[in-house]
Amino acid sequence: MYAIIATGGKQYKVAEGDVIKVERLGAGAGETVTFDQVLVVNNGELQIGCPTVSGATVTATVEKEGKAKKVIVYKYKRKTGYHKKNGHRQLYTQVKIEKINA
Repeated sequence: MYAIIATGGKQYKVAEGDVIKVERLGAGAGETVTFDQVLVVNNGELQIGCPTVSGATVTATVEKEGKAKKVIVYKYKRKTGYHKKNGHRQLYTQVKIEKINA
């Protein structure tokens, strides 16, 4: 059984027991979150939402919050002496999928 959920502007294919990193949710470790934007549920038969499957939810437990590895952004223009170095670390929340309610 799997589902496709949408959160943080991205879509994730999840099954029970999976651990995924999503955009920061603002929930503390140990809290339970519910994803109600379920696009597809497959539990023997495929249910495709238009745009979401009505009544379907995915329940997950927050494991931790953190920052991803640093991405270096380097801007450079030749012959002018212009260069700029910058870095970015994206915030994420790591969740464990507990139950898919179809």
